[in-house]
Amino acid sequence: MSKAIIKTAKGDMTVEFYDKDAPNTVANFKKLAKEGFYDGLTFHRVIPNFVVQGGCPNTRNPETAHLAGQGGPGYTIDCETEGDNQYHDRGVLSMARTAVRNTGGSQFFICHSRTNTAHLDRQHTCFGKVVENVDVVDSIRQGDKILGVEVIEE
Repeated sequence: MSKAIIKTAKGDMTVEFYDKDAPNTVANFKKLAKEGFYDGLTFHRVIPNFVVQGGCPNTRNPETAHLAGQGGPGYTIDCETEGDNQYHDRGVLSMARTAVRNTGGSQFFICHSRTNTAHLDRQHTCFGKVVENVDVVDSIRQGDKILGVEVIEE
């Protein structure tokens, strides 16, 4: 199973990917991470007891920061919601999208708990889970930066 370390000023979170259940989403996230796409982006949406969301390239530049949540990598990917592990729970990474399916790209969110995220099951693609330092998710605030994402192939 492949992993990554999402590095933030609040601490590092180790993620284990759902390679079998969401292979295209995992491959897309890892590709972007290896290219440095996420470096310096912010968590632009933080809703307590729900999710922290990042991955919008508009957050990199103060002149486009007002468009946070609207950007992507320049393409979209299809949802992968049929496999196992498609349940939003504490620490789960899921692909953000518009109100329309198959519109994900680079934006992702990490769940605070199962309590307020169960309705997202099989609507958004779960593609990994924080397996070390999940408490970092609770400390992230809107505007906190993603310092980088280190992909670990095993």
